[in-house]
Amino acid sequence: MAKQTLEFTRTIQAAPEMVFRALTNGTALREWLCDTALFDARPGGNYYAAWNSGYYATGQVLKLTAPSKLTLTWLGRGYPEATEVKIAVAKKKAGAVVTVTQAGVGTGKKWGSAYAEVKDGWEKSLENLQSVLETGEDLRFTLRPMLGVSGLEDVDAATAARLKLPAARGLRLDGTVEGMGARAAGLQKDDVLVGLGRQKVQNYATLLTALQAYRGGDTVEVVYYRDGVKQSAPMTLSRRALPAIPGTAAELAEAMRAVFAGGDATLERVLAGVTEAEADYRTRPGEWNVKETLAHLIANERDSHIYMVDLIASDERVGGFQANSDLRLKAIAQAYGTAAALVEELKRNEAETVAVLAGLPEAFIAEKRTYWRLAYSLLAANTHVDEHAEQITNAVAAARAAGKG
Repeated sequence: MAKQTLEFTRTIQAAPEMVFRALTNGTALREWLCDTALFDARPGGNYYAAWNSGYYATGQVLKLTAPSKLTLTWLGRGYPEATEVKIAVAKKKAGAVVTVTQAGVGTGKKWGSAYAEVKDGWEKSLENLQSVLETGEDLRFTLRPMLGVSGLEDVDAATAARLKLPAARGLRLDGTVEGMGARAAGLQKDDVLVGLGRQKVQNYATLLTALQAYRGGDTVEVVYYRDGVKQSAPMTLSRRALPAIPGTAAELAEAMRAVFAGGDATLERVLAGVTEAEADYRTRPGEWNVKETLAHLIANERDSHIYMVDLIASDERVGGFQANSDLRLKAIAQAYGTAAALVEELKRNEAETVAVLAGLPEAFIAEKRTYWRLAYSLLAANTHVDEHAEQITNAVAAARAAGKG
């Protein structure tokens, strides 16, 4: 079949230098194009971009003339041969015109869905590039629907056996959130999600892929297991509540201080009168006790410090962090010993987060795409303590029922 050349153009109200950086920096690429990226920005350098859907592209930088021209080889997953991508950035009044040309895209059986993926992918991605550079807002997050769950866990063999599942696949719900789609549909803690719409859900990556076809407010069928029985129900996907993004470092620091104050008050309430024996009680093997839940909050805050520094340096690491590692949580709980000491350590880490935010460089705040992502990720997590407060309350109630007080 004949090869196709596709061209896409977008006018963006941002300086060409800022646009070009978004095209040639690994951290920046994650903010509008893909989920993981490495980019060696020099002629002859290699790059790699990957999406949670399983798609990836890799190739070599053929030409790079900042801030106006970039030429890459582009070998996407399933391509029988590499294509060529040329990106031109031209200054226009207060902004820039971005033109992307991808040549050598074939059609027919051996190319599969490549043509449709290229067309849809660049159109949506350039729309998002414009959004993150002009406002900071990442449309992949703001338009993405929510299930309304407090936690999801990939099902392993042990969990499959405990929940009487036919296979070790799907996502176990840690809980549901009041007023959101999952609870309204009747889903409960320990239900295992295996389908959304027409897509099978085998793990978190496949869930993200399934959700990409929908927006908040859409109603879809969810398929799940409860007590070993396969069930289904219609669920209206929740709209994502967007926090107001403060315009300055000082305002962001104060906003997070208020979030932490609310979380600290919640912990003080649910931990009132809890004994060390109750805080050590484990409702069942593999379940966190109260101290390990507090350790998880500490680990999450420590990881956020690393995340912030990575973003400021435009050198975000690949692979994420490990705030759920049982080994790490047990070590933290053991090191501090008491529930009160763990709460105090959490407060120290929260104070460090506020201090980092208050000191954010002006140049970083001017990078709207990265500043928005940082502020959004922190402020959108303002229910994290509340989600785990219910877990703590249930663990304490179980300990008292078992006479462990």
